[in-house]
Amino acid sequence: MKKGIKTRSYLIALTVLVSIVFFLPSTPAYKYMPQWWKTYLPNKGINLGLDLRGGIHLVLEVEEEKAVENVVERAAINMKEFLNEKKVQIDSIRRSGPAEISVMHPQPGTKDAVAKLTEGFPNFTLKETKEGETILALREGEAKRIRESASAQALETIRNRIDQYGVTEPLIQRQAENQIVIQLPGIKEPGRAKDLIGKTAILEFKLLDEESPLINQLPPLIPSGDEEKIINEFKDKIPDGDEILFDRIVNAETGKISKRPFLVKKRTMVSGDLLTDARVSIGEFNESFVSITFDSAGARLFDMVTTENVNKHLAIILDGNVYSAPRINERISGGKAQITGSFTTNEANDLAIALRAGALPAPVRIIQDVTVGPTLGGDSIRMGIKAGIIGTIAVIAIMAIYYRLSGIIAIFALGLNIILLIGALAALNATLTLPGIAGIILTVGMSVDSNVLIFERIREELRQGKTVRLAIDAGYDKAFLTIIDSHVTTLITALVLFLFGTGPIKGFAVSLSLGVTINLFTAIVGTKVVFDFINSLRKMERLSI
Repeated sequence: MKKGIKTRSYLIALTVLVSIVFFLPSTPAYKYMPQWWKTYLPNKGINLGLDLRGGIHLVLEVEEEKAVENVVERAAINMKEFLNEKKVQIDSIRRSGPAEISVMHPQPGTKDAVAKLTEGFPNFTLKETKEGETILALREGEAKRIRESASAQALETIRNRIDQYGVTEPLIQRQAENQIVIQLPGIKEPGRAKDLIGKTAILEFKLLDEESPLINQLPPLIPSGDEEKIINEFKDKIPDGDEILFDRIVNAETGKISKRPFLVKKRTMVSGDLLTDARVSIGEFNESFVSITFDSAGARLFDMVTTENVNKHLAIILDGNVYSAPRINERISGGKAQITGSFTTNEANDLAIALRAGALPAPVRIIQDVTVGPTLGGDSIRMGIKAGIIGTIAVIAIMAIYYRLSGIIAIFALGLNIILLIGALAALNATLTLPGIAGIILTVGMSVDSNVLIFERIREELRQGKTVRLAIDAGYDKAFLTIIDSHVTTLITALVLFLFGTGPIKGFAVSLSLGVTINLFTAIVGTKVVFDFINSLRKMERLSI
């Protein structure tokens, strides 16, 4: 008997010690621990969730149809180059619908050659042929694949950007078909984080059209916001295959923002998907710029483009905005280039992160934006702890008054339960949320409930005239199945909440399921070993219950 008590006592002491070791990194005392402790023992504790630590909660919607349009737009450009190589004369080729391409051809004899585009572009099918026009449509299966991959790729791209931004314990997951849920706890610059997340980051190098007479008609500067007005004013004069894009000019003295129009050829000479690296650098005048490096294919292409277009201007375009349009004075080999502009250090750093993480396949739209300040999070922590302390004190008082010495033993089990629970949360490096605190408080109630079941069974046995030792053993045996039944049903509920819940609901499910599991140990083993220990010291004639 004594050997069994000793083994169970050592087990309880060991679990308490391990729990304290795991929970220690979550306490202020951890910074005073020696270096060897931090090196060889657990150094990660409990993380605070968004509602406790503060931060931002975003729900993004991926504009999947825009991804389809982008693919069709690029296909139209490739088709035009393909027809030019085959010397097939056409008037124009353009995207005429979300997933359709219209080819205008002046000569009846070119209709068959245009129709054969589907052989070189198997993802398109011939939809309609009429006099002077052929319409090609993207196959529905391919369009569906593009939509599905757009959301999946957007999720990975955003995750890479946030990882490089340096947010600890972010929550990034799919919701519905085309939505992404993002929670960034502890973020100090929510506006900057949102800009980085939503930046499409499509980098393109395009030539300026310096031969069109329109270039001399465009105004040198326009007020910010008048871009659409300028495009509508000159839309009939824009040559086929060209477009008007703008860069951003900031007056250093007044801070006023103006826009400068450029006539740019639509054809992309080099694209950002050929990049291998992008880093922030500082120029000789202390200005920030982004140095980019191409892969081997990109380096060869950039070399060829700069060789063939010496003395021309090459526009560097990100998300449809011109950042700079330097003159190509000589061939540029080595696969390196620079993106200059009126960057602050943070802007240059965020641009480099977006380029390294890759471009979003389609724009994303913020449909829900909730910012939780750190003050509100601190209030939540204080109120949660206050509620837990008040509830625990009330439970302790009731148990001690009603069950006397046995109530004190139940209080010991309750304290053991809480120590093991916070240790388990720390060991799992779990994120504690306000609902998680509610789950911990709920386990306090379940811990007391288990002991009430056991104590009432013991009381029944004592009324029947059994000795204290036999009454205790019988009470635990008869309450065992009832306790198991209630705990298993609660565990099933917690599992369902964890599988189908989000964010805070998962936090509640984790703390509840851990608390229920630990409560089985403390209620059945923890209190029983105390009763057995007291009974082994002297034969109990009467139990204070």
